[in-house]
Amino acid sequence: MGKLLDSINEPRDLKKLSLAQLETLAGEIRQLLLNTVAANGGHLAPNLGVVELTLALHKMFESPKDKFIWDVGHQAYVHKILTGRREDFSTLRTAGGISGFPKRCESQHDAFGAGHSSTSISSALGIALARDLSGEKHNVIAIIGDGSMTGGQAFEALNHAGHLGINLTVILNDNEMSIAKNVGALSEYLAKMRTAPTYSKVKHDIEYLLRRIPAIGDSVANTAERVKDSLKYLLVPGVLFEELGFTYFGPIDGHNIPSIMDVLNKTKSVKGPVLIHLLTQKGRGYAPAERNPDKFHGVGTFCIETGEVKKKAGAAPAYTQVFGDALVKLADQNNNIVAITAAMPDGTGLKKFAAKFPKRFFDVGIAEQHAITLAAGMSTQGKRPVVAIYSTFMQRAYDQILHDVCLQNLPVTFMLDRAGIVGEDGATHHGVFDYSFLRHIPNIVIMAPKDEDELQHMLYTATEINAPVAIRYPRGSGLGVNLKPEFTKLEIGKAEELKTGNDVVFLAVGAMVEPCYRAAAILAEKGISAGIVNARFIKPLDGQLIRHLARDTGLIVTVEDNVLAGGFGSAVLEYINSQNLNWVKLLRLGLPDKFIEHGTRNYLLNKYGLDEQGIVASVETFIRQFGVRR
Repeated sequence: MGKLLDSINEPRDLKKLSLAQLETLAGEIRQLLLNTVAANGGHLAPNLGVVELTLALHKMFESPKDKFIWDVGHQAYVHKILTGRREDFSTLRTAGGISGFPKRCESQHDAFGAGHSSTSISSALGIALARDLSGEKHNVIAIIGDGSMTGGQAFEALNHAGHLGINLTVILNDNEMSIAKNVGALSEYLAKMRTAPTYSKVKHDIEYLLRRIPAIGDSVANTAERVKDSLKYLLVPGVLFEELGFTYFGPIDGHNIPSIMDVLNKTKSVKGPVLIHLLTQKGRGYAPAERNPDKFHGVGTFCIETGEVKKKAGAAPAYTQVFGDALVKLADQNNNIVAITAAMPDGTGLKKFAAKFPKRFFDVGIAEQHAITLAAGMSTQGKRPVVAIYSTFMQRAYDQILHDVCLQNLPVTFMLDRAGIVGEDGATHHGVFDYSFLRHIPNIVIMAPKDEDELQHMLYTATEINAPVAIRYPRGSGLGVNLKPEFTKLEIGKAEELKTGNDVVFLAVGAMVEPCYRAAAILAEKGISAGIVNARFIKPLDGQLIRHLARDTGLIVTVEDNVLAGGFGSAVLEYINSQNLNWVKLLRLGLPDKFIEHGTRNYLLNKYGLDEQGIVASVETFIRQFGVRR
């Protein structure tokens, strides 16, 4: 760790540093980011891009009195380092360590929790309104990236803030647009003109004087206003924000600390909402991340010298890859298949599809609600949309799934990637609610594959039936099974009996089938005969098989990596109750009624009793309580 960084224990320690020292500190922070993320994984490129911005913010404002709201939280690592978490930064994203996202319970400097995008302006506006209602005086600053700005909620909040005219600062961290090269010099001049204290007053005074000219004053003023607006549309890159009621500054070099500090200082005297447009470089200061910012946006452990991500030797293809390859193959056979994603073409495995079928691929940006209704519209015209979105982000489109797709019984396929426990990203990213928020919706079919081969057959089945279908599958590598060259259409609602057992039977779904195999082997050594069923379908259930299992053993254990409340086990319990199978004893294994913290997937499965050892322990207790039929 650098000498300067060692002396920074809280934001006020920055106040005494010179500009030259801040530049030195920026380099030391980048090295700490690099060392930590290389060892722990995390969001490297976004954080490398906001080092100077974060230093300037903490230099010019007083956290926690002044409130910083980081959109998504991908870029909040530097903020954490500067706000008393430097010594603990090596624990980033590890069990019991600091989170990779802002968390209010972690620090008083984290004004609002985040993990999903496009929420910062709404929450900042809420904080600013509460400030004014309480008669308090402090600054509220939302920091949002250009990607997050594509989310509809961001524009809803901008519209409301502009309407209210409230004192609020929004910093647009833009690392994509080429506007700086084209109009940068002129824009900086216009920004300086706007920061002059007399600028707003002069505009008001000129209009006032023009309108006082007898007979023609209003006409002259209106003409001047039209001319001013025409020039503004031609010359000012921030016209959209100004039309929404914001005073716009920028574009500003987001790596020039004096420039950032200067504009931050001048905006303090501006009344009403302000938008500062910063241009930054994602991955700044680390050549591999500068060359491949997408690769280093969210990255696993890697070698600093080469930038190569560390992978397990001989790892099986990821579920995401298997899905992407299967969809390309299916699209070759069916011209009506189209693919839709919400700003995640690489993460959802659709890159190959986009390259091969560019006219049939649609990336809507961070707009999950729009993605679903777009798919619904296309499906009414004979297309077969496949919408690939992470499970945790699909939560944002619940109403569209229910109202626009399922209510009309439209054949849209939802591919829920990163389902179940995802690991180090923690509570905001675990996909552990999808069974629960989808299962109660009429018309939908819900599937979960036991392995990567079954995934491709489920995808084929979904594109062949005339109903909404959701398929959820885990993050990471598959089991390494052989992929059958031909697709097989599965019988809807039909489970797969994998192993018979005399004492107890596992009714498992998705990624939980494999640990049940291992648990059954351990139980066999203890003299307990356990059967295994791959449920395949969360909805509709295989009622015939459940009745058969109830008759044969009377002891059923459901196993899922979803919350127990409203999940797969609840569906089985409801079915048993509806059929008056009151002699059946049911044990439901899943996740408790809480938000699951961050840690490795294996660590969390062990903690919550969903690895083979935990399953065995639960079954032994279950059998001791109710006995077995012999």
